[in-house]
Amino acid sequence: MPAIVPEEIDQYALDHTTNPGEPFNELARYVRENVPAAGMMSGPTVGYLLNSLVFATGAKRVLEVGTFVGYSALMMAAALPGDGEVITCDVDLEFTGIAQRFWAKSPHGSKITLKLGPALDTMADLEPGFDLVFIDADKGNYPAYYERALELISPRGLIAVDNVLWSGSVLNPSDEDAEAIAMLNDRVQADERVNNVLLTVRDGVMLIRKR
Repeated sequence: MPAIVPEEIDQYALDHTTNPGEPFNELARYVRENVPAAGMMSGPTVGYLLNSLVFATGAKRVLEVGTFVGYSALMMAAALPGDGEVITCDVDLEFTGIAQRFWAKSPHGSKITLKLGPALDTMADLEPGFDLVFIDADKGNYPAYYERALELISPRGLIAVDNVLWSGSVLNPSDEDAEAIAMLNDRVQADERVNNVLLTVRDGVMLIRKR
């Protein structure tokens, strides 16, 4: 993932973000050394942003669309109370297998429920009342994930959408993923049902709440 901010600024931000300790650091090392798509992992900056949102809102029910290696799911679970739950959706057995191995090393892993299968199918079967929905999956379905997330969040719930800058290519979309993300950004901006803010954290995070 090409950096939007200079590498030294990105490193400075990382150096001034709380070190999450284990098993997060072990998971990050494993992914960097063994997974070609390691750049897809949320990492400490986005992870702690999500962790802080869960903590600050007092969330108990969290939905994640796109598990990958489970870093962000575990970050959010760590901020939940003992009876809280993260439901996370993915279709990839290999990556979610890595996630489950590392969740098992954390006392917070028991708060995570993995749903294997197309996320839109999983979301269709869920009951509303989620305090936070984090969207970080296949970009072509971002608009559909957003619409269903709006139906699932509680009145004071938040939607967080990752990769909304797509390495800056949303300024001049030249592929299907960039076009889908730019379409979502424009849709959210024009949506009178919500208030939103686009943060330039890593590859861009959009925070959305109902009006």
